[in-house]
Amino acid sequence: MTQIYDQQLEPYSLTITQYGLLGHLKRFDSIGVGALAEKLVMDPTTLTRNLRPLERKGFVTLSRDANDRRNRNLNLTETGREKLAAARPGWEAAQKIVGDVLGQEDGAMLASTIDRMIEELRE
Repeated sequence: MTQIYDQQLEPYSLTITQYGLLGHLKRFDSIGVGALAEKLVMDPTTLTRNLRPLERKGFVTLSRDANDRRNRNLNLTETGREKLAAARPGWEAAQKIVGDVLGQEDGAMLASTIDRMIEELRE
């Protein structure tokens, strides 16, 4: 499944993981690394490792939390917002491929199952 998305996002120089991180940061701007890792059911170290290329490309910034200097907050830059918007056609193409293969009913069931798994893993 990830190969389908990675192939469609490759022309935009993003992986599915990177696209997803940009999307989450658009939604949860100024979120802490730990809080985002928790939402993604991901280890903070793994999240940080996945954020580094996005930071190097200028899509994401990490800054110290003004209230707790031990924490770092993540922000999506304007360049990151532009990249996310530019890569949307790749995401949509991947969605279409998956939808065409699975069909509407199986696609909805898969999405529901994945959502339920993530919720259970959070607990």
